[in-house]
Amino acid sequence: MRATEGDQLVQHGRIVGQNDKVGEITQVLGENGTPPYRVRFQDGHEALMAPGPDCTVRHPADSER
Repeated sequence: MRATEGDQLVQHGRIVGQNDKVGEITQVLGENGTPPYRVRFQDGHEALMAPGPDCTVRHPADSER
């Protein structure tokens, strides 16, 4: 997984009916875009995350296509 500042981290719901959590990556702490990431979620909560298999990265350039 690789990301840059400004990308979105999507944490998919783990159980039926649970919504995805979407946050903006505000800081990349690993080398060459690798985790951990500092993420600010839509509710204002910030977390230091090392994303697992239930997470994906959305790059802003991908959504413009």
